[in-house]
Amino acid sequence: MEVLLVLCRGASAALRHVEPVIVLEQLGNTLFETALQMVVKDRSANASSEADQQKAMTDFYLTYNLIIRFVPIGPSLLLAWLSDRGWRRAPVVVPLSGYLLSRLLLLLVVVGGFPLGVMFAAAALFGLTGGYSAFWPGVMTLVSLRSSAAERSKVMMRVELLYGAAGLVGSLVSGHLFQLYTSSLGNGTILLIVSVLLHLLCLCLAAFVLQVKHVSPEEPEENHRLLSPTSHNAPVVEGPAKIDRLNVALLFVAAFLYDFAVGGAISLLGSFVLKAPLSWTAAQVGYGNAAGCGIFFTSFLGVVVFRRFASEETIILIGMLSFASGIYLMSFTTTTSMFYIARSLNLFALIPMPTIRSLLSQHVPASLCGTALTCLQMTLKLAGIIYIPVFTHVYQKSLEWLPGLVFLLSSIITVFAMIPISNNCWRALLVFQHLLLTPKKKRRLNGRLQYFRLQNG
Repeated sequence: MEVLLVLCRGASAALRHVEPVIVLEQLGNTLFETALQMVVKDRSANASSEADQQKAMTDFYLTYNLIIRFVPIGPSLLLAWLSDRGWRRAPVVVPLSGYLLSRLLLLLVVVGGFPLGVMFAAAALFGLTGGYSAFWPGVMTLVSLRSSAAERSKVMMRVELLYGAAGLVGSLVSGHLFQLYTSSLGNGTILLIVSVLLHLLCLCLAAFVLQVKHVSPEEPEENHRLLSPTSHNAPVVEGPAKIDRLNVALLFVAAFLYDFAVGGAISLLGSFVLKAPLSWTAAQVGYGNAAGCGIFFTSFLGVVVFRRFASEETIILIGMLSFASGIYLMSFTTTTSMFYIARSLNLFALIPMPTIRSLLSQHVPASLCGTALTCLQMTLKLAGIIYIPVFTHVYQKSLEWLPGLVFLLSSIITVFAMIPISNNCWRALLVFQHLLLTPKKKRRLNGRLQYFRLQNG
């Protein structure tokens, strides 16, 4: 009896933390993503040819992704403002209500036979409640509030690992749930019912059970604001006295190009695997999504291992090379086994962006870290404005002769993204070498540089 009591108390305490909310949200979300992908394919099946079907699918996702990406900007900023004024639960609860309503609308599309265009309204409703861009920073704020500054980066990495694990499990079962049906319920209905129930439970936990630490105005804020000066995976670092403009500019260029390459390729990968010669079923789509979620684990392990002997710039280059090689092979993928080989090369593809944020926070004063990271996020939004229509147009035009051209283009852009990081790495090495010079060697080097300038006018 005492053991049962202890277990009940432990479960009750665990449910007050944010981790169960993260797990339920990601489980429900992965089920929804598989369902939406298969519903879009089924609704586009009336096209006269496979090329027309692919164009119909990519046209839908073009509009849907643009809505999902840009409608949340204003609401997420408003929710961040509310969070910084003590409403810590708002950036979690409000987006979760949008998650629930958008999943309900897809269920109505499947059960009621409503047109697929209803999902554009669902995307707008999802965005108006803040979406993922409000939910995830809100979650990270709650995590940071309950951890010390020394342990914060480790706690955040564990949360991201948990998020990836939930996505892996959800993806593995989503395809099988989609295929379950009865005489009265068609394909996808049971999957969406489970997704809706998970989101409903998640919303109830966040609204009524989740425990939020309230910070008094007199307490030092440290990193309690929603726009935290440190990145997800970065340790707390004291910023320089002034902005290193060249390094900051190089990091912005690298982040823009890498997000452009990754976002453009991944946005079309779902449509690519549904066409011949792959022609995946719902179960295979789930397995493919699970392979993507597995990159959370390999990237986390990569960061842990590489940081022991490599600089942050080198780690970024390893991650970019990992993505460039995998997505290059994806350009010529014709079998499912080739797809998984290409995906396995993307082992460290999630390393660059968090590490770029970490580097950025080290090149600006602490007082400007929040502004710098917000500007970086807006830069990535700008990349989305461009890459979604550009990659969709290229994919539609190259369907007949090289469907993987978008992946080849993505690989090339990733190589260009490595150039600013390489330059940044070289400049950091020069600075490090200069610091190792003795005063006598520094004077001799400065004298030679002055002589060289005089000789060259």
